[in-house]
Amino acid sequence: MKLIILEHYSQASEWAAKYIRNRIIQFNPGPDKYFTLGLPTGSTPLGCYQKLIEYYKNGDLSFKYVKTFNMDEYVGLPREHPESYHSFMWNNFFKHIDIHPENTHILDGNAADLQAECDSFEEKIQAAGGIELFVGGLMLVHNKLVDPLYSIKEKEIQKSQSAKKPYSD
Repeated sequence: MKLIILEHYSQASEWAAKYIRNRIIQFNPGPDKYFTLGLPTGSTPLGCYQKLIEYYKNGDLSFKYVKTFNMDEYVGLPREHPESYHSFMWNNFFKHIDIHPENTHILDGNAADLQAECDSFEEKIQAAGGIELFVGGLMLVHNKLVDPLYSIKEKEIQKSQSAKKPYSD
């Protein structure tokens, strides 16, 4: 996990967007190799999403071979409702970039069986090869903006490497 503390929202938004952009570019996604990105919803990541849209419009970044998984959705709110996270993501991010709709994954808060919906969502993440980078959102902590970025695969690699090391005092 990286914890970056910056003075202003715009700085945190730009830092996060650059980090995401650079990770996608370094990964070099293609038709047989998708970059999988976990995304937050709500108002705090809007600045980051706006910068990512800017990178796309400038030709600096493509989302054609990116799959996304959003971390939440309201239960009982129709996906077409303007306050749903599905609507939020489409209106504020997805419709402005070149991501294929089938590569965006948002939980269905109206599923008849919510546990089955969650289980299916987890299976989709596993089928995608796990999440390469999970963006946890922007937070205000003691009047400082904090941007946690979490790479699950990096954490798994660290765990496996530490497990291979013999124990010593």
